[in-house]
Parts: sequence; C-alpha cells; structure tokens
Amino acid sequence: MNCALDSVSGVQVPSSVQIGRGNLISPPAMSAASTPTLFKDLAVLFKLRLGTFVVLSAVLGWFMGKESIGLIPFLELTVGGYLLTGASNGFNQILEKDADSKMERTAGRPLPTGRMSVRNAILWSTSAGILGLAALFNLGTRAGLLGLVAIGSYVLAYTPLKSRSGFSVLVGAIPGAIPPMLGYVAATGQFGIEPGTLFAVQFMWQFPHFWAIAWVLHDDYLKAGYRLLPFKEGRTAASARQILFYTMLCIPASLLPWALPGEAPMVGNIAFLVAIFSGFAFLVPAIRLWRGLEVKDARQLMFASFLYLPIVQLTYVLDKIP
Repeated sequence: MNCALDSVSGVQVPSSVQIGRGNLISPPAMSAASTPTLFKDLAVLFKLRLGTFVVLSAVLGWFMGKESIGLIPFLELTVGGYLLTGASNGFNQILEKDADSKMERTAGRPLPTGRMSVRNAILWSTSAGILGLAALFNLGTRAGLLGLVAIGSYVLAYTPLKSRSGFSVLVGAIPGAIPPMLGYVAATGQFGIEPGTLFAVQFMWQFPHFWAIAWVLHDDYLKAGYRLLPFKEGRTAASARQILFYTMLCIPASLLPWALPGEAPMVGNIAFLVAIFSGFAFLVPAIRLWRGLEVKDARQLMFASFLYLPIVQLTYVLDKIP
C-alpha cells in the first residue's frame, strides 16, 4: 500500500534493481553500536509516520466490510501494510537519491548523507516488500494483488514520472487511494461498488492534500526540478483555483458511501452530515489560499487535510449500516 497519502498526500507514491543472489532476504550486518542509528534511518527510509496514516485507512476499510477482526488478520493487515508502505517509500528514496540531496527537506535522509548505502537500502526495501506482500496474500489473493498494484504503480510509475510531469499527481493518487479498498476487500474477499466508493473518497482527497504540500515546498521542489503544482508557473491564481475546485469535489465524493446508486447505502445520515460539515470546513483554507496565494494558507490546508480524511472515514465506520 502507499499511500497518497505524501498524499494521504501525500499524497502524496513509484527501474528495476538487481540484487545479488543470496542477498534477497538477509538484512545487512550491523554492530551493536550502530543499531540505534540504523533504526532511526530505517524509520526515515520507510517513512513510518506516513505508514501509520496508510495503515489506519486500511483498518477502517476492513471495518467497513466486517464488524470484527481476529488477531492474526489484524497483524497481517497492519504489519503487512507497514512493510509494503515502507518498501514503496524505500524504493522511492533509492530512485530519488540525487534529487533528495538537492532539497533542504530531504538532504538529511540516510541515502543522500551516505549513512546508508544504496545496496543496503535495496536489501531492506526488498525484504520489507516481500514480507509485506506475503502477509497481504495470506489475507487473500485479491488483497495481495491490490498491494502489488499499489507498490508497483508507486515505484514504477509515480516515482519516475514525478520529475517529468505534474501528471504524476494523478498517477500517484491511484496507489495512494488503494488502502481503504484493500482493507475492505481483505475483510470480505470481494470487489464491488462498496470498496470502489472508499477508493473514490481517498482518491479525490489526494489532490488538495498533495498540492497543498507542493505549494508549501514549491521552492525546495524546484531545486530538484520538480514542478508539482497544477500549472507549471507555480504559485499562481490558476493553481490556487484548481486546488479549490478539487477541494470542493471532495464533498460529493465523500457522500458516495451514503448514496450508492442502485445499492443500499453503506452509512447513515450522521455520516452524511459529518461529511458535509467536514467538507465545508476543509474548504475554508482552500478559499483563503485562492484569495491570498499565501504559503501560510497552503500550510493550513495541508494540516486540514490530515484531519479531514480520518474524521470522515472514522465516521463511516461508526455510522455504518450493517
């Protein structure tokens, strides 16, 4: 899973690598003195804090499909999700090592500083990816396939496209929106319109979330050659207007679980009201950004995005119609 989250994003999400025979699973050797630093570097390489956000949306997706979860499935979903998200982020940083060294925000990461070699990063990321996929496939073939699509699209499509086109935001929104759908499919074993609506909610959220981050970090991104705002001119009224438009689209998207066409609704009226209220609250910083084009407003939109999605998704679970 990835997550969208840069993404939820967030959003923002992803060159083949050759690994020496016999080194596929075994982690690199380490001394006792290096262990604390290694753990910290792995937390940065795997973006564990982002992983928490991704795994939470997957767990909430599970509870949209089932009332309960056993210990073993819970561990497979959460640990598998953490490992697969970590692997996606690890391969992303391997491919973007040179770009990361040019940006103030990322120059202190393990690979640009040389604290971790590319070889070791490949070993750790490959190991995490294999174990994460194994856990998800053990939950179910369809859940495992969704995990494979998530890491594949993030590493092989989003990451290389990121330095070439702002279209990468759309591509990255796909793996970023998979976690809640994966959780639902893992719980029920079924695809369908219900998990599709959960995907749609998180997919639409990716755009204002990631663009808010891109606005805040625009100058830093330019150092690495990234132009990730809606228009290549950068922090303009046109970009702010498009961010506002996509933030507005989050409102109807968030109502899909309540208003499934031709199906019984997944959630009740409380979820409907919370989605409406949260959507308009989410709009406030987007309107301010559109009016003022200020970085502080983009930062407020970014923080609002971190609150908006969990509130809406948690309300879905609490007001779910059995």
